Amino acid sequence: MFVRPLDRYVFGEFVRIFAATALGLPLLLMLIDLTDNLEKYLQRELPRADIALSYLYFIPDTMFMALPAAVLFATVFAVGGFTRHSEITAAKASGISFYRMAVPIFVGALIAGGLNLGLGELVPVTNARRADLLAESRFRSDMERMNFAHAGDEGRVYKASRISRADGVIDFLQIEREGSGADFPSVIVSAKAARWDTAAATPRTGWTISEGTMHVLPDSSRDFAISFASMQDNLMTERPVDLLARQRGSNEMRYAELGRFIVSLERSGGDANVLRVERALKLAIPVTCLVIAFFAAPLATSTQRGGAAFGVGISLGVTVVFLLLVQLTKAIGGKALIPPDLAAWIPNALFAVIGIVLLSRVRT
Repeated sequence: MFVRPLDRYVFGEFVRIFAATALGLPLLLMLIDLTDNLEKYLQRELPRADIALSYLYFIPDTMFMALPAAVLFATVFAVGGFTRHSEITAAKASGISFYRMAVPIFVGALIAGGLNLGLGELVPVTNARRADLLAESRFRSDMERMNFAHAGDEGRVYKASRISRADGVIDFLQIEREGSGADFPSVIVSAKAARWDTAAATPRTGWTISEGTMHVLPDSSRDFAISFASMQDNLMTERPVDLLARQRGSNEMRYAELGRFIVSLERSGGDANVLRVERALKLAIPVTCLVIAFFAAPLATSTQRGGAAFGVGISLGVTVVFLLLVQLTKAIGGKALIPPDLAAWIPNALFAVIGIVLLSRVRT
């Protein structure tokens, strides 16, 4: 039988420590965040219930970076415990190699990686809801914004040279929506100005776009253009306060949405290298869960003499080094010193190489 009692025992020990760490680290991060920002939230006169609910929506964001650390702690403490209690030695004496004994841990790390991949897509949704509860858009808005791009709904991107909240006017507006073919063509609207009609009955009739051209592109070889003196875009539902709000970060956009925004930003001549690194990290961080298990399992066999304190030291040290590498490669990739998509995978590649070397040296 493939699943042995030993497999269930090893997997159970891993899951027990993993669950405690995966829940404990986010709680610690949320407590730190609450301590730093509680006074600000109270000054905004936010309801206590909204503040409390916002931290429930904060859990996926904190868990996204915490899960690789949770896998690291679980692997180090599980394998370290097996080593100190001579359980690995007993397994070897029974003809079970260290590699075979560690398989349940690798399976657990793979499951954690899949969970983290799902969290990466959930985080933008929960962060948006949290921002609403904390009234971030109301308190981060300004009266004017220059030379900006805004990722809207349904894959639309708005670019403008200036928007003024006082008079509700946009200068030199461009609207882009990438299509998928003749049935859903790409659309590019370029206009001299747009004005928000505060007397409009609904937001869907709030913007009047003037002196522009609409290009409809079923494919790369065809371009159907319509010039207009004035028109209303029923899909432009964003109010001036929405467009003036802080530009959404990478953790506020899903993978596909971030990709569309990067393409649009580069098309307009903007620098999207940092965003490219952030997008690649949405895939690289989940893979880290498996890589860190291959790295930590053989490393933890050296914790026999150091005990639990040594395990904590190893786990914290590796976590700090990994986070520093992520920030370093993000900066290097953001400056295009190396390809941005490659930069996000360097920490994983480095830890994977070290893990393979350590695994090859373990006595089986």
